[in-house]
Amino acid sequence: MNKNFIYLILFALAVITASEMIGFQSVQLGTFSIGLLPLVFAIIITMVLGINVFRKGFWKKVYSKENVEFAGKYLIFLMLPLMARYGADVAPKLGEILEIGWVFITQEIGALGTVLLGLPVALMLGLRREAIGATLGIGREGELAYISEKYTLDSDEGRGVLSLYIIGTLFGTIFFSVFAPLLLKFGFSIEALAMASGMGSGSMMSAASASLVAQVPEMESTILAYASASQLLTSFLGTFTMVFLAAPLQKVIYRLLVRGDNNAKRAA
Repeated sequence: MNKNFIYLILFALAVITASEMIGFQSVQLGTFSIGLLPLVFAIIITMVLGINVFRKGFWKKVYSKENVEFAGKYLIFLMLPLMARYGADVAPKLGEILEIGWVFITQEIGALGTVLLGLPVALMLGLRREAIGATLGIGREGELAYISEKYTLDSDEGRGVLSLYIIGTLFGTIFFSVFAPLLLKFGFSIEALAMASGMGSGSMMSAASASLVAQVPEMESTILAYASASQLLTSFLGTFTMVFLAAPLQKVIYRLLVRGDNNAKRAA
């Protein structure tokens, strides 16, 4: 076994331990409460220590080329238990999902917004094949699995979805912690915002629903119930929406907007 790989394992365990010891932290900004999950601290720690200026001595061994390539190549295997957990959660509650109603189901159409709005913007910013991974969805486990299987995480598409995954973890939780209560102040229904909290990301859902509960504590049970049901449904139907609607639509839009690009056909 590569000695550097042992350093990677020990480093990962140390980061996990440190992040869990920090735990969930809530930062109060006026009337808004921003929730920071342990995952956010884990990513910040590894990103800071991964800066070139720190890659000396022991850290150079931890962030060796072999370890970096291994982490990118086998990340999807770390996601498989979570995907299996989604399946285990959905199966016993399938009847409840069918009884929820058409409102929860139609909100899945919103998943196409990343393609309709995000893809043109990404191409305008100069991205090409990276935009395929970055705009297929909000870059969570489902998109990681799909892009990994179709293109691998070492591809430009893979780097796009990985970048969005990290950005979403770091800034998505902060954004929804502020955005959800802000919309509440503009008169949006608490039930609608609770449903919108379940967008397919556990960390973002927790941040959004927690901030709503902080604003309307007497409706805590309703907020958490709607958010959890929406999250469960999004995890279940979101995969089908992505594969059968978002991916084909993305292919058409990409080819229309990137005409003459030799990589257009391969990327889509």
